[in-house]
Amino acid sequence: MEFKDKQAIYLQIADYICEQILLGKWPPGERIPSVRDLAAMMEVNPNTVMRTYDFLQNKEIIFNKRGIGYSADEHANEKILAYRKERFLTNELPEVFKNLYLLDIGIDELYSLYQKFIEEMYPLTK
Repeated sequence: MEFKDKQAIYLQIADYICEQILLGKWPPGERIPSVRDLAAMMEVNPNTVMRTYDFLQNKEIIFNKRGIGYSADEHANEKILAYRKERFLTNELPEVFKNLYLLDIGIDELYSLYQKFIEEMYPLTK
């Protein structure tokens, strides 16, 4: 995974985990990779993954069963959507709106670009 400079690595890993859960690759109630396995996969220090897992536990997206490992919470999808939506609306959408205004991109043009994106990136979903 290539990390961006503008966001902490543990938060980028949290976004990756949330995406895997939302896409159904790591279904709610089932185990997710161990700290060591994910650290090896992401090529990061296990402490970074542990920080990610602590963060996601605090958001009640994952939980730890002693002796079994970490699993996605049964209501992880709803919690992820709420968390990501709030973050998007607060942090990212104002910047998008500013750029749409400055570049004179209308809602109709934006909508058609959005539809095309969805069809290309997620052809089998929704």
